Amino acid sequence: MKSIELLAPAKDLQAAVAAVDYGADALYIGGARFGARHAAGNSAEEIARAVEYAHQYGVRVHATLNTLLYDGELAEAERQARELIAAGVDALIVQDMALRRMNLPVELHASTQAATRTPEQALFLERCGFARVILERALSFDEIRAIRAACGGDLECFVHGAICVGYSGRCFLSRSMSERSGNRGACSQPCRLTYDLVDESGRTVVKGRHLLSVRDLNLSDRIGELIDAGITSFKIEGRLKDVGYIKNVVSHYRQRIDRELASRPGFCRSSVGESRPDFQPDPSKSFTRGESEYFFDGRRAGVASFDTPKAVGEFVGRVARVDGRSFTLAEPHDLAPGDGICFRTRNGLAGTNVNEVAGNRIVPNRMEGVVPGAEGFRNFDRRFSLALDRSRTRRVIPVRADAAITPQRVTVRFTDCEGVAAEVTRDGVFEPAKDSRKMLETVAAQLSRSGDTIFDVREVRSEGCDRFVPVSLLAAPRRIGAFAAGAARPPCRPCDFARGSVGALSVESPCGRGECYESSGRGVLPRSRGAANCTRTRFGTCDGRASGHAFGLLHSA
Repeated sequence: MKSIELLAPAKDLQAAVAAVDYGADALYIGGARFGARHAAGNSAEEIARAVEYAHQYGVRVHATLNTLLYDGELAEAERQARELIAAGVDALIVQDMALRRMNLPVELHASTQAATRTPEQALFLERCGFARVILERALSFDEIRAIRAACGGDLECFVHGAICVGYSGRCFLSRSMSERSGNRGACSQPCRLTYDLVDESGRTVVKGRHLLSVRDLNLSDRIGELIDAGITSFKIEGRLKDVGYIKNVVSHYRQRIDRELASRPGFCRSSVGESRPDFQPDPSKSFTRGESEYFFDGRRAGVASFDTPKAVGEFVGRVARVDGRSFTLAEPHDLAPGDGICFRTRNGLAGTNVNEVAGNRIVPNRMEGVVPGAEGFRNFDRRFSLALDRSRTRRVIPVRADAAITPQRVTVRFTDCEGVAAEVTRDGVFEPAKDSRKMLETVAAQLSRSGDTIFDVREVRSEGCDRFVPVSLLAAPRRIGAFAAGAARPPCRPCDFARGSVGALSVESPCGRGECYESSGRGVLPRSRGAANCTRTRFGTCDGRASGHAFGLLHSA
């Protein structure tokens, strides 16, 4: 089975948790320094907390150290890299090749800042020991396929978010115009400013337009093609975006990728757990300068955003009639008071808020730019934004509980959708039940309560319900079993290229990863008023070290 990864950005711990909850298979986050987003730094302690949360679901955490380094910074960069490794990150995303020479015990991914555009470049990085190459965003589909044919390492591809007009890591415009350098994580984004276009004779052809600004990327309709072309990881740009953006865009791509995986039996997602958002994802309702597939089908028109570098939003219609302080649109719409709208004008974008909607008549706060024929866009949907704020989607791992009751013992075994299992026993004297049917219902009700754990008990199987077991005794195995199952979950897998010849066994399950890997050792918890054994049924065994958390919980029960 080939695993496919949805990789989400995380500005901070809150964004990291949201990325995991809403379906990411991996996230990337910046350390305290040396990241390509200077304003999105995090301490090693915060990243360790993100790692702890993510790893419950097999979600990998990649830390960015992807700026160019001065010689005097190498020692500090290495110290930070080792701090991040100690915090548990699964990979470092790097640009400066000095990090490759530091013998760091972690996967290294070649950043998009390395501007990998050719098969020769990708093959060179693979031979240098990089586990993954992150491709330049300006590549066409044919160029991506050519790189895949030339090398065997993991390939990561941006599918959504902002695009640089220059090649990543090769643009020096910011540093040429200011003290801020994009290669040092502090791009001033001069490509989003206005410029004049002047011909060789000095004649101004275009004046005051955003001539270097391009639209945002959206390849959600091309996911299947990219999977078939050999892309391993699908990356969302946006380490400076808010949590609402993360919830919405990650949910959208989770659904798109799952749809494509469902029709490809040889592929599976790389993490485990189900995320069911309580809203309908729509990336056009989050920050966007207008959608584009950029150069995916080759260089062509339609990628520019000359009018504005700001969020345009979703098209809602053309102005049909203007009447004093109100207007009507030619198309049906669902605008509501509080929405933000804007109109394209000769002087750029003119924005305002909706004060009132009465039938087809819309009353804005200002009428600037509202003329018959003007294109209208909604760049803030108040109701959708409120739904995101209120959303409390919980990611869960489906579990089956098997209970066996004998005259002297109760045994409960929890098995998740990957075959990871934890078993709890309680010894005692269990008399015949007065009502076996009611006892069966009680066992099912108690063991189905997963509470605030990462598990969701979907099925309960019971044997021996002709014996009476107190509710309190059923509750304890439920709690301990859930925690033990969590502690027994396998560590995150390395990427396909990094793990080399490690074998895979498939799991026919739509809810999680389709491959599991054996780790060394077996974790068996000591028996104290009963016992909890964690095992990898059918798929090998769990690392004994993973049982430490459950060990403490068992003895505090």
